Amino acid sequence: MTVPGTFASTARLLPKGARSTTDLAEHLQMHGHLPVPSRAGPDWREAFLHEIEASGLLGRGGAGFPAYLKLRSAATGRTKVLLVVNAMESEPASAKDATLLHCSPHLVLDGAQLGAAAISASKVVVCVPDDREYPGCWVDRAVAERRRAGLAEVPVEVARLNGRYVAGEESALVAALAAKPGVPGYRPDKSVPLSIGRQGTLVHNAETLANMALIARYGAAWYRAAGTGGTAGTCLVTVSGAVTSPGVFEVGLGTPISAILQEAGGLDDAQAVLIGGYGGSWAPLGHLGAGFWPGGLKAIGASIGAGVLLVLAGKACGIRETARIARFMAAESAGQCGPCLFGLPAIAGDLELIAEGSGDEFVLDRLMARCGLVSGRGACHHPDGVARLVRSALATFSADLAGHLRGRPCAWAARPTALRFPGTLPATAAPPERGTSQKARAA
Repeated sequence: MTVPGTFASTARLLPKGARSTTDLAEHLQMHGHLPVPSRAGPDWREAFLHEIEASGLLGRGGAGFPAYLKLRSAATGRTKVLLVVNAMESEPASAKDATLLHCSPHLVLDGAQLGAAAISASKVVVCVPDDREYPGCWVDRAVAERRRAGLAEVPVEVARLNGRYVAGEESALVAALAAKPGVPGYRPDKSVPLSIGRQGTLVHNAETLANMALIARYGAAWYRAAGTGGTAGTCLVTVSGAVTSPGVFEVGLGTPISAILQEAGGLDDAQAVLIGGYGGSWAPLGHLGAGFWPGGLKAIGASIGAGVLLVLAGKACGIRETARIARFMAAESAGQCGPCLFGLPAIAGDLELIAEGSGDEFVLDRLMARCGLVSGRGACHHPDGVARLVRSALATFSADLAGHLRGRPCAWAARPTALRFPGTLPATAAPPERGTSQKARAA
């Protein structure tokens, strides 16, 4: 597991770095009690929703949807609404949600209580992956602390669900909670409500809710004091690969990618950076001046996604590594529609032929055509992410691509992968030790 670090000026979600978990007493000493009345009426709800809207908080689950809009869509005053905290973190290159649950679990639970009060939820369910031991344990411990302290709160349960890649998508999460197959359902956009039977259900990412807890205490103006570009606030970024000190870092939105990597100790013989995760985009080193915020990344054909910066070493084959990701993503699909069931394996197969230098003269045209065929046609956005990743790889590693297409793969094509896939690290990997420095290397 990676360990956290913060820019000194943006230490909000991870103020204690990697030193220890913040227990309830420390949390209350740092932030005070939760500013929510025992009976949250319409006036309080409107004031809270207005503050979240004024803050400009965007969801941290990957889509960047305005957080207040999701809350308002569910704030109907009905009872028996369910608030779901998404801490599944099914992106293999990300450790931000696990780090947040380790260092600041009570901020996440505070945000869940605020969200529950805003939508009149009868229960909160925190969803964690069943293939990793510690995230669920950290939440269990924090919930027990709050119960022992006699805090009158909306009941909280912890659900350990299948940790596959697509299982973290919010409609898949809700399906799993309803004891159905945990696969994504078709939704045109995030405004389409989710439900379990007749019970309205709202899903928010753990980091989004932790930010809500801070905004409720310190206000929208305070929140907007961090960040540059067109987006306010801070975000958590997992930096890994060819940097000297990989870890999870809290940065102001708009911080240049180059500055984030410098905080991680600087590049170590790098050739490109994967931005957003395994459904993200490769970017050449010349793009590292872009700001890490939606507008800045859009300008270079990327997005924040899962909050990931993965640096590829110079002695690695970007085409081969992308083929490995494509094969993993094909295996992790829900397998419920044509683009995933047939398109993704075909894309992975074409890219593997190119990586091996054994493709026919039509392999590149065939690969590009298949990427076009799957884009925008799946029940979810899983195939879109794979197509985006592959297209970015073909552009970023174009010099190597030419050799692969001529049947002469680059010198590094046969090297073992430098990427992380489920099962490559122990599922029960221990949290950072007490006293570990903020820039300590990943175990």
